Amino acid sequence: MIEHSHLKIISALHRNGTLTEAANTLFLSQSALSHQIRSLEKKLQVALWERNGRYLRLTQAGMLLLQVAEQVLPVLSQAEASLKAYGEGRQGLLRIGVECYPCYEWLTGVTGEFMRQMPDVDIDIISKFQFSGLEGLLNHHIDILVTPDRINQEGSYYEILTDYEMVLVLAKDHPLAGNQKISPEQLARQTLLTFPVPEQRLDIFNHFLTPAQLKPAHHKVVESLELMLQMTALQRGVCVLPKWLAQSRCTNQNLSILQLGETGMPRHLYIAMRESDRDIAYIRKFIDVGQAAAGQSFDTL
Repeated sequence: MIEHSHLKIISALHRNGTLTEAANTLFLSQSALSHQIRSLEKKLQVALWERNGRYLRLTQAGMLLLQVAEQVLPVLSQAEASLKAYGEGRQGLLRIGVECYPCYEWLTGVTGEFMRQMPDVDIDIISKFQFSGLEGLLNHHIDILVTPDRINQEGSYYEILTDYEMVLVLAKDHPLAGNQKISPEQLARQTLLTFPVPEQRLDIFNHFLTPAQLKPAHHKVVESLELMLQMTALQRGVCVLPKWLAQSRCTNQNLSILQLGETGMPRHLYIAMRESDRDIAYIRKFIDVGQAAAGQSFDTL
């Protein structure tokens, strides 16, 4: 029964003190404002204001309605502002899925810069999926997915964040460290350390070993990048990392970098999103920030 406009009227009457000034504030004629007040009083069956000379005075019922207005109007105003920000893509929650283990450190810098530029957008980073990251995206468990794999599926849309190269990392005193590159046959005689990603999704298998119908002598899964690099430096195995990450981590450690094969292993890093979300402003902003950060950090091709 009591509408938003009624609360604005009672608030304007209290602030301005006269019917004329209240009507001007509300961009109404004086007669239109009087009509709305009388209509409300008729609905509520109680007087809300009375004249005191040329000024208005709220009745006890009017003061009660004013208290309601003072509580409700700011809440409604904030809600309207928030909804407008959501509509313009300036506010919301951006849930980021990650299928790139080596990207966490880089992603921390990206999310920090994004939050500085978009202070009204919250971020949630998700790395564990019940199924695949793409399924999480299409089922609305996340909003964007950082992934090295492009899986074309209806409803999904991909943009390239950057190009990069995968390289082999091994100890400086490893027998192969004097080479500039490594062949699939040489790698097949090594213990390969990888992140806990299904073998069928590992680039080193899909684009290097499997085409040569080879597998490593041993395959060990390691959760931590730091532990992986320590094991590699102690010749407990070799690992494959993006070149930009390998270069940043091998400088002060007993590690060397070799090219994979004759031509190297170029790859793309993507941001996947739902096709329907590709024009949301804060998603576009995250892509812009991510591409700028990648351009500064990655060894692009």
